Amino acid sequence: MQKSLVALLLALMLLLAIGAVFMVGAIVREGNLEGGEVPSDARNRRARRAMVVTAVLVASILFLGKAWWGSNAKDFQRSVDFFKPPAAALKLVDGHRLEIRVGSENIRVGRNGLRSPTYVRLSDLIPDHGHLMHMFLLRVPQLDAMWHLHPVPAPDEAFALDLPDIPAGRYQVFADVVDPRGYPWTLVGSLDLPQISGKPLAGDDSMWSGAPLEVMAADSTNSALPDGGHIVWQLPPGTLKAGVPLEFTFAVRDKDGRPAQDLEPYMGMAGHAEFVRSDLGSFAHVHPAGSVSMAALDLAQAGLGGGEYAAQETASMRMPMPTSMSMSEPGPLPPEVRFPYGFPRAGKYRIFVQVKRKGRVETGVFDAHVE
Repeated sequence: MQKSLVALLLALMLLLAIGAVFMVGAIVREGNLEGGEVPSDARNRRARRAMVVTAVLVASILFLGKAWWGSNAKDFQRSVDFFKPPAAALKLVDGHRLEIRVGSENIRVGRNGLRSPTYVRLSDLIPDHGHLMHMFLLRVPQLDAMWHLHPVPAPDEAFALDLPDIPAGRYQVFADVVDPRGYPWTLVGSLDLPQISGKPLAGDDSMWSGAPLEVMAADSTNSALPDGGHIVWQLPPGTLKAGVPLEFTFAVRDKDGRPAQDLEPYMGMAGHAEFVRSDLGSFAHVHPAGSVSMAALDLAQAGLGGGEYAAQETASMRMPMPTSMSMSEPGPLPPEVRFPYGFPRAGKYRIFVQVKRKGRVETGVFDAHVE
């Protein structure tokens, strides 16, 4: 709140408080006097006593109100702090192995001297899409390279992985995990890396490199793939607005421009998308079902138990899923993937869209200006 507005509100509050005191005094002193009658000394004394009592009462109300407001403000701040992404402590070991822990600022020391994370214990995670951790490594500030990697548990409440080939530079890390309640967390950190000659990418790991964010066209809608195909963002007309729920549709085309007929599930999904604001203040890992983790859905469905009611509930949970989420039908997936998302703030965003074709993970990259 602006200081001038604070000063104005304080002045108005004092004016009302003082006015209330004098109004009570006037009512007690002159409330039932005839016109022109002079208040007696006794009335004046009662009026002064009433004003003192009223002043104490008003001061007490203001004090209690301030205490209540302060308590609510602290509760709100605690809730804000709780939902802030926990910091990731990152360490490069032996020149090629990256270790990830919960940052020391997120560690609570108990009376017994034991240290425990205030957010999530890395030893208690549950798998989501077949992995305990999904780590996104982005070169900053250009956002011209991105790795989607999957560290594994390591000793001392840590995760670790041997890095692939990575050029030297500054990197931002977003590490997605899910706690035993099904709640998703994203550990956030950054580090400087030297030139790394690492192991080849394998399994679900993938990477992309290309043009820096600042030189790509605004609201780019066509991203070339290594095999000559394309991913096309079917961007609706009009301006992208912050705070508006949207559905993002991306069509996959083969090298001849036809709808691709070789899409496969990528970690159980038709695709994955990452939305990153240029200042790194917003990051979202989104699936066709939204940002909710599949681990949370599995826990919810398991908690329904058996029986007809559970079957109906499970079916109803699956009904809203987009058609691109259907994995039960034989053959290739439909040649497009959709993601629900709403930009939280105005600014410039880079969108990474990942699909799998013939066993190969391919990444399309799009830039968007949001007002």
